[in-house]
Amino acid sequence: QDGRIHPGRIEEVVAKAQAEVDAVIRQAGESAAYEVGIPGLPAEILNLLGRLRYRTSYGQNVLQHSLECALLAAHMAAEIGANINIAKTAALLHDIGKAVDHEVQGPHALIGADIARRLGRSPAIVHAIAAHHHDEEPQTVEAFLVIAADAISGGRPGARRETLDLYIKRLEALETVATSFPGVQRAFAVQAGREVRVMVQPEQIDDLASIHLARDVAKKIEESLQYPGQIKVTIIRETRAIDFAR
Repeated sequence: QDGRIHPGRIEEVVAKAQAEVDAVIRQAGESAAYEVGIPGLPAEILNLLGRLRYRTSYGQNVLQHSLECALLAAHMAAEIGANINIAKTAALLHDIGKAVDHEVQGPHALIGADIARRLGRSPAIVHAIAAHHHDEEPQTVEAFLVIAADAISGGRPGARRETLDLYIKRLEALETVATSFPGVQRAFAVQAGREVRVMVQPEQIDDLASIHLARDVAKKIEESLQYPGQIKVTIIRETRAIDFAR
């Protein structure tokens, strides 16, 4: 009020702001554990989870990514009969090392595994966290499920900036492969790259040749590109007959 700087008041405001941020972080961690149904996590782990709310990886929020991984791992574990609790807990905690990797040296997977071990998580959970980037060789079904969930969440189109660039390049590569064949007019990658539609010139490609072309395009895609799942190749041959009534 008197225009002078009061160090004591500055410290008081900073401490208040820190307490407010700590409360938000703690609440974020508790909400994450509640959302995926994992009760009884230590306060330190909940705090580290909450800190991931303010961490991104290639533009993807790490806490949201961890929640996606936990849900994916749980569903996959249920489908194949693996341990659901181990899979979803390890998936939720797999990136907690990123909350402190600016303070502790080493790969975040191993940092996270050390934290989980120190805070009493089971050896199976610790192993799955350590192995999710192959810093430790995966030995259990649940470890492979965490790896798969991590790849699915991070690899879906648009999830990360780098992945979006790769996704666009993959679509362009599909179209380039298809248009490399004679008689092809245009090609369009659709359905997020799960199908390529090839427009051919009808005077050069007849119905029988269309069947052979579909097989040849599919074979070249198999040989030259890497992709998840399968890609449908559709040949479109359009013939128009036009006349006028006068």
